[in-house]
Amino acid sequence: MERVWGGRRLKTLYGKSLPNGIPIGESWEIVDREDTQSLVHSGPLRGRSLHDLWTTKRSEIFGSGYVSHPAPRFPILLKLLDAREPLSLQVHPPASVAQSLGGEPKTEMWYFANALPGATIHAGLKAGVTRARFESLLRAGQVAEAVPTLPVETGDSLFIPSGRLHAIGGGSVIVEVQQNSDTTYRVFDWNRTGLDGRPRTLHIEESLASTDFKDFEPSVHHQAEGVLAECPFFKLEKLSLPAVDSGIPAEQFAVIIVLSGGVTCGEINFAAGSVFLIPAPLARIALQPTSENTEVLRCTLPLI
Repeated sequence: MERVWGGRRLKTLYGKSLPNGIPIGESWEIVDREDTQSLVHSGPLRGRSLHDLWTTKRSEIFGSGYVSHPAPRFPILLKLLDAREPLSLQVHPPASVAQSLGGEPKTEMWYFANALPGATIHAGLKAGVTRARFESLLRAGQVAEAVPTLPVETGDSLFIPSGRLHAIGGGSVIVEVQQNSDTTYRVFDWNRTGLDGRPRTLHIEESLASTDFKDFEPSVHHQAEGVLAECPFFKLEKLSLPAVDSGIPAEQFAVIIVLSGGVTCGEINFAAGSVFLIPAPLARIALQPTSENTEVLRCTLPLI
């Protein structure tokens, strides 16, 4: 996805094929949206879409435990982000207000796969900032005074429940795991102008309705391995290979993101930056590292 804040590091870090001369900010790796689909790369199901598999082969591919799952589309959207420059301050609506605002709720997770020295993010509110104070600063173009700036390093992560204010600073390549939603409200864009020289559109009323005004000073976490996040919408683990199995139930799919090194799975080699789905019947298949210092993320969908 072309983004004005994007760069070229998905190519230099992971060998992704990018169009020439275009800043690429997002690569949607696992996606089931009406206008964007992941497709099976090879094998007897080659060319079938993720939506097709979720609707017609749910038990066989994802596991029998999801047969009654209410989501009409595969519930997880997984992206790689390359933020060469800072993004706007944003918020995603919680379920309690999303429909009334004409949007979809979104909770997400950031894992910092590669953060340059000095990289930062913004998240939550500074302690004591009230809704009235925030709205006053927002309308005056001074909302930067209300949000904390947090340093980040490679290997850090941040859970972002719906309603949490957040912004990525420049210099980070991020694995983003989220609810299958594409609703984002732009709260503030640091008083920048767009490519047309005009201020970018803000969603002030929607942002005020969506923001959690009790979310103060959240922390960035650094964890060598284990469960990074677990919520009703996804579970994300970090594994150093070879690893002792960490308890994925039998007959349940998993999405693997190769962070470093490489792995072999089902006689197929996957390099760093690869993202692939292991079908439920192969849930217990071993991931074999092809080099030292191999690390992966494993994402699953909690059973309802």
